[in-house]
Amino acid sequence: MVDPVELTQTLIRCQSVTPVEAGALDALEAVLQPLGFICHRLLFGEAGPQQVDNLYARLGSEAPNLCFAGHVDVVSPGLREAWSVDPFAGSIAHGRLFGRGATDMKAAIACFIAAVAAFLDERGRNLNGSISLLLTCDEEGPAVNGTVKVLQWLAARGEQLDACVVGEPTNPRILGEMVKIGRRGSMNGWLTVQGVQGHAAYPERADNPIPRLLRMLQALTEQPLDTGSAHFQPSTLTMTSIDVGNRVTNIIPAEAHAQFNIRFNDLHTASSLREWLTTRCDSIPGRYTLRTECSGEAFVTEPDRLTELTVAAIRRVTGRKPELSTSGGTSDARFIKDYCAVVEFGMPGETAHKVDENVALDDILALTAIYRAMLHAYFDRRGTCLV
Repeated sequence: MVDPVELTQTLIRCQSVTPVEAGALDALEAVLQPLGFICHRLLFGEAGPQQVDNLYARLGSEAPNLCFAGHVDVVSPGLREAWSVDPFAGSIAHGRLFGRGATDMKAAIACFIAAVAAFLDERGRNLNGSISLLLTCDEEGPAVNGTVKVLQWLAARGEQLDACVVGEPTNPRILGEMVKIGRRGSMNGWLTVQGVQGHAAYPERADNPIPRLLRMLQALTEQPLDTGSAHFQPSTLTMTSIDVGNRVTNIIPAEAHAQFNIRFNDLHTASSLREWLTTRCDSIPGRYTLRTECSGEAFVTEPDRLTELTVAAIRRVTGRKPELSTSGGTSDARFIKDYCAVVEFGMPGETAHKVDENVALDDILALTAIYRAMLHAYFDRRGTCLV
């Protein structure tokens, strides 16, 4: 048997700030191999400190293949003196386990592995299918040498995922509140308006780009992008920076810059938004350049058997009926959805990335029970929760 609290502590004590593995994958491999998993360590990216170490582990060879996906990398703890405990000690106090990554998402990884161990003890190795784990070290970073590359490696081997549970912290406050069945897309934009530099006392001799930039920004923000869709809230365009880099009081600058982020629903694509942005900016005469970068398209997994068994397991353990949501930021589910059905469910995320990040010990035990119920339901041909 695997103790999910002790395994969470072990993982927290590995200082795996993106993209460093710091022994976290070694610790997981040491637990998974005795359970019968075949483990593959997959290095992607140029050799050096930025190379990403990944782990794909599989138990069984038959279909269907139920995968658990997650990441062992964490964000920096920031100023350690701001913490009430050592962020990498895995301390327990007042019924809670503290440490960087406790919520996002080392506890969920430990819970799933503990659930698998309990499931195998109850059921044996005759799964009528396979269980796998896809774990990366770069989800909190560029996310280019982790899940994406592992999925490509699996496809090249002819290995298929049939369903996937991502252990991101999906619940706002209480375990069982929310399951993510999709995510909004995210696009960043950089707008530069060109003018002609000149003396502020002679504006007629210059071409001031600032008023033109403000008119363009008004054209981009004066009306909402949409009013939402069946599974999504309205799309948003949020200004994140306006700057001319001017430290002199009597010079009209040659350029003015703005930066923005769009979180968009399934009514849009990165391509359609780029076209919309260009049309809006073109409506204001003058020279400009626009650069955009999309980190992920919007997607939704229509409620299916995977969603149903997830909801049923949550209700059985917590008594709560979770909301099916697409809110929040991006996750590696945006890559996995191209290969199989995917849902996201993990810890409450109220303290994720914060000082004194922590999870309740009761939630660790409950999440383990939920994952265990999901395993029973998935591999029971009747499709009902047995736990």
